[in-house]
Amino acid sequence: MATDDLITGLRAVLSADEITDLTRLSGGASRDTFRFRADGRDLVVQRQRPAPAAGEGETVERDMAVEAAVVRAAHQAGVAVAAVVAASTDVSILGAPFLILEALDGETIARKLLRDDVFATARGLLVEHCAQSLARLHAIDPGAVPGLVAVDQVTRYREILDLLGQPHPTFELALRWLEEHRPSASAPVIVHGDFRLGNLIVGQDGLRAVIDWELAHIGDPAEDLGWFCVKAWRFGSLPPVAGVGEYDELLDAYVAAGGVGVTRETLRWWEVMGTLKWGIMCIMQTSAHLTGVAKSHELAAIGRRVCENEHDLFLALDGAW
Repeated sequence: MATDDLITGLRAVLSADEITDLTRLSGGASRDTFRFRADGRDLVVQRQRPAPAAGEGETVERDMAVEAAVVRAAHQAGVAVAAVVAASTDVSILGAPFLILEALDGETIARKLLRDDVFATARGLLVEHCAQSLARLHAIDPGAVPGLVAVDQVTRYREILDLLGQPHPTFELALRWLEEHRPSASAPVIVHGDFRLGNLIVGQDGLRAVIDWELAHIGDPAEDLGWFCVKAWRFGSLPPVAGVGEYDELLDAYVAAGGVGVTRETLRWWEVMGTLKWGIMCIMQTSAHLTGVAKSHELAAIGRRVCENEHDLFLALDGAW
């Protein structure tokens, strides 16, 4: 969509006299994201790119109306999240389904959050802040957001790997281990589905907003906690929780904020599941580029990270066999 057409569409949907400072933001493999001002108000718009399914060249359009409903419910529940201003799945308005949110200042780049001195205080608060937002999210009645579906992660990624048709013995071993060591399930809740550094806006005072809710679904609350601990999302830092904290720190803060008790063994299972999941997602994103669904150097490069996840799975499963 041409810039002039996007500005015209934004002016119409927001009933704004003036749209200025339209700037494309970096990051986001599945969204076109822009920051702009509407009559002096700072906002962000995300436009949906076609999403690859596991099948050859096939696409699946996620319903951004459901995503908008999740974000609204999270905001009402006190989760750190930007307020929704407008949303629609009508492609005639902005050329694709879209979501417009208030703009919040802060940093999302993990290497800066983990290394820059200006975020030293925030690093000490991040585990607690994230545990609080997750506990509040998981306390929302799942029935409050119609359209969210329950997803068994092992079954889903078993099917996706089979459809991709790429043999990965390490992933097969991990899938077998996951099936044989399933923990007892907690009551199903709304999970974010991609809760990690890179999807958090952080200021010097800690967490300001959780972003990128496109993978939200109904699942086990420990799924979000385990994904937060996956080695890939530590970005080279040593502490196991997002590169800033320890396992017990996260689990204790989550319970203190009202979350259910999660054992270290259950957390480890979900960390293994998350590592496998990210490895398969890397294949999926590269497949979108190779099949022409979404030509992108970023998507193509992500495919090179499959072997990193195979390595991380061996580390996560060390001694488990």
